[in-house]
Amino acid sequence: MGICVCGGAMLQCSFGTAPSNFTVTPQNKVLTSMPVANIMDYKPMVNILPFGMCNSLANPQVASATAAALGVLTPMPCIPNTPSPWVPGSPTVLIANMPALNNSSKLMCTWAGIIQITNPGQTTIQVP
Repeated sequence: MGICVCGGAMLQCSFGTAPSNFTVTPQNKVLTSMPVANIMDYKPMVNILPFGMCNSLANPQVASATAAALGVLTPMPCIPNTPSPWVPGSPTVLIANMPALNNSSKLMCTWAGIIQITNPGQTTIQVP
């Protein structure tokens, strides 16, 4: 069983240099010590905050800085670009009529990063 994710969880991007906090707005109306998340909590700069510096050459800022440095990888500040919801979520448990977010869900960034949950923010509520 997975563990239900709530606000304050820790996230890590495969191309980011630092972890980030996960923010869940109280619109879902389900609380533990913090609001509980569903798969639709994927909005950049609202739910998904920057991961320090980005190392992905798929990111245009990194690609242009690397080209300017004659091919030496030059990380640039992370600006998450997450156009689609978390997958797979927990389809049997609904939060605000959407599948609950569990700790094994992943989120894709347009710049080729895979965002994963490293700490779900709580450890007592399990979801299938």
